[in-house]
Amino acid sequence: MPRSLADGHVKVIICTTKPANPAAPTAAELTAGIDASCNIMASDFAFGATDSDKVAEKALCVVNNANALGAGNYTAGMTVFRYWDAVTLAADAVADAVFDAVRDKGTTLWVYARETAKLATAAIAAGDELYLGAEVLTDTPQTPSDRGGFIKRRVPMEVQAAYDDIVVAA
Repeated sequence: MPRSLADGHVKVIICTTKPANPAAPTAAELTAGIDASCNIMASDFAFGATDSDKVAEKALCVVNNANALGAGNYTAGMTVFRYWDAVTLAADAVADAVFDAVRDKGTTLWVYARETAKLATAAIAAGDELYLGAEVLTDTPQTPSDRGGFIKRRVPMEVQAAYDDIVVAA
């Protein structure tokens, strides 16, 4: 059975409108969102589960620590490339849509990520596996300390609700 290389295979969709069922968004709802895959820097993209909280309530007879797993935790953040119109030297209203969506601190968004053998440029379809869907709250975009390369902003996010390993509904 062949393995798939990860490069170029992560599709990220940002929805500014809450899907009817965030745990099972439809292909139409996701297609109406913003395909952010080519607007996010790969090297520091963070979107996934982290270690759960620990509950230390072992029985008296247990010799070692025997923690139970508590509430789940998630990490989310992305560096977004900015896009400028070469003629007017103003932000390009279409190409800069991802930054416009995450621009304001406290914005609630629904973010979905697919990482399968399909390329990031392949359309979303019913039945696609999404490794994570999450309701996120954006923080203030930050200017990177290294101003080399493309103009970009790092956007930390706080996950409010998460949906692991879900499938795009018909």
